Amino acid sequence: MRGKKTDLPEGVRARIADIREADILVGIPSFNSAKTIAHVVQAVEAGLSKYFPDRRSLLVNSDGGSSDGTAEAVRQAGVDFAAVLLDHRNRSGGFHKLVTPYDGIPGKGSAFRTIFEIARALEVKACAVVDSDLRSITPEWIELLIKPVLDEGYDYVAPYYMRHKYDGTITNTIVYPLTRALYGKRIRQPIGGDFGFSGRLASFYLGKDVWETDVARFGIDIWMTTTAVANGFGICQAFLGAKIHDAKDPGADLSAMLHQVVGTVFGLMEDYAEVWRTVRGSEPVPTLGFAYSVGLEAINVNLAKMLGKFQTGVRELAPLYRSFLPEDLLSFLGDLAGRPRRSFVYPDREWVRTLFHFALACRRRVMSREHIIRSLTPLYLGKVASFVIETRDSTAAEVEGRLEELCLSFEREKGHLIERWDGTDGDPVPPRRSP
Repeated sequence: MRGKKTDLPEGVRARIADIREADILVGIPSFNSAKTIAHVVQAVEAGLSKYFPDRRSLLVNSDGGSSDGTAEAVRQAGVDFAAVLLDHRNRSGGFHKLVTPYDGIPGKGSAFRTIFEIARALEVKACAVVDSDLRSITPEWIELLIKPVLDEGYDYVAPYYMRHKYDGTITNTIVYPLTRALYGKRIRQPIGGDFGFSGRLASFYLGKDVWETDVARFGIDIWMTTTAVANGFGICQAFLGAKIHDAKDPGADLSAMLHQVVGTVFGLMEDYAEVWRTVRGSEPVPTLGFAYSVGLEAINVNLAKMLGKFQTGVRELAPLYRSFLPEDLLSFLGDLAGRPRRSFVYPDREWVRTLFHFALACRRRVMSREHIIRSLTPLYLGKVASFVIETRDSTAAEVEGRLEELCLSFEREKGHLIERWDGTDGDPVPPRRSP
């Protein structure tokens, strides 16, 4: 550890002292993941053995207090090297496991903080984090997330994978097009959940004062991506194939995740306004790995439920919307709420302007940030419902083309946001302390 102070439990610090140092760390945050995590652990160990046999490596399970035997599943999981045609005797680097609970606000971000702290204490060169519910992870994922850092000098490796057209609707309708338009980088899965990063970036993350905010819950993925982009770290993305995990119907209750992710995005807009206000258009980032078509599990969508929540929200939240949405958008939403399914269309331009005015409302503190962002849920469901209606019979390639159109609409309308950001058409904007 070379004298570096950590906030880790005594038992973890003792284990780190025994390990002393490592080249690679792979973290798996978890909570009640006993049914799926053994497969993830096996894929990680096989990947490290196959692609980095001469590197000292550590797998860290950062757990949020699971009661279903997750920790024991991690400890017992191992690779039958003969069955996967690997000879573990050729490993000269060494492989270790460390299972530890994390402290702090319950959530993925707190789990990541522990992983970052262990990485810093061991002075690792490259790190990766992968979700504990993955059913499609392979040993090749570890190579693709780690090798760009070790061999190519990148600091951040975002995932790029195929997903069902109705999986990741928060990403598709909000996070990807908005962050692309803001920061000018086409990172397709900015909240994908599985990332590679350098040890120096892990230390940079630890220096940020965000660990008592929503970043410690669901906001960590987009915070990591945006922080890396806005601070000029070297970024690429790696094609990982299919992402098959415990996906949810977009009509189910995703309001907590939506609130925390969008809240983090809006907060970062304030922190890095001087960065994104000078960006025009967007550019691709280097994409590593061999792209190929994959089969995906279907996701059932409850369209009637989404439309019902949209209509109810527009009706019941009209007084709140009136405090920060312009009259033309209010009129549009009222009209859309009365339309039958066959003519229900939430156009891209109206959706983009809706999001921009929500961001401006948070910027101007027209009311509590929580109230503003939670009131976005029914409108988000309306946009997703419109997208589902439009793309029912579309192929995956056609859907990507449709999402490209949405992204370009965000880029075209960005001037609308920039013109209003400093309060030139309303009250002065109160200052915000950056983390």
